[in-house]
Amino acid sequence: MSPTAASLAIPASPRVHALLQRLHAASAAQEHTLSQSWFYLKRLIAFHLFSTTWAAAADDHMRDKFVALEEDKCHFVYLLARSSGALNIVEAGTSFGVSTIYPALAVGQNVADQKARGASVSGRVVATEKEPTKAARAREHWAEAGDEIAGVIDLREGDLLETLKRDDMPEQVDFLLLDIWTPMALPTLKIVKPRLKKGAIVLADNTKMARALYKEYLDYLHDPANGFKTTEVPYSGGLQMSVYLPDESS
Repeated sequence: MSPTAASLAIPASPRVHALLQRLHAASAAQEHTLSQSWFYLKRLIAFHLFSTTWAAAADDHMRDKFVALEEDKCHFVYLLARSSGALNIVEAGTSFGVSTIYPALAVGQNVADQKARGASVSGRVVATEKEPTKAARAREHWAEAGDEIAGVIDLREGDLLETLKRDDMPEQVDFLLLDIWTPMALPTLKIVKPRLKKGAIVLADNTKMARALYKEYLDYLHDPANGFKTTEVPYSGGLQMSVYLPDESS
C-alpha cells in the first residue's frame, strides 16, 4: 500500500489514522454544504454592514458543526509542535476535538523523547470549549484514540477568558493554536502571552478569509512593541503563523 499524506506526516497507530480520516471526512462534508457557506457569508456581511460579530442564533447553528482545522493544517500543527519540541500547548476552540488529537500526539511523543534521554518532564495540551455537548463529543473521540493521547489533554469547559486565567495553567506555553471566532483571538492571545516562552509559536486560522474580522489581532501582531514576528502561510483561508521574539533589552 502506498503511503498517504497522513501516514507520511503523522506517526500514529492505524486506529488513530482511521479515526482521524473519519472525522475529517465528516467535517469536510459539513463545510462544503451551501448552507454552511451561506452562514459564513452572512456573518461577514453582518460585520461589514452592522459591525455584528456574533449572535445567539449563530451559536445554535454551530452547535452540531465540527468546524475542525483542515487535515493539511493539522499536519502542519503536528510537525511544528514536534520540530519545536513543544511540551505545553494551548488550543483555543476545541469543538469536537479533531484538531486537538494532533498536538496531543506531538506532546506525548516529545515527552517520550525527552524521558528516553533521561529528562524528567511532563507536558499537556490545554484545550478550551464553551459548549458542553461539543466537549462531550470531543472526549468520546479522544477515548477512541486511546493510549496515544491518554492523559495529555486538559479540557477546560466554559468561558476561555476565565478558564485560561486559572492558577493551574502551565508556567510556560510553547505553542498557542487559535481556532475560535475571530473577535476572541486577540483577548485570548493577551491572556496567554505572559506565559509564552521566547520562540513560542502562535497560529490563527482563516486570517485571509476573515481578514477584516482579524484586524485588531493582526494590528497587534504587526506592532513591533508586542514582540511578534509574523507571516501568513498560504493554506486555504489563510493561516497566520507568528513567533514570540520579544526584545529583552526593552
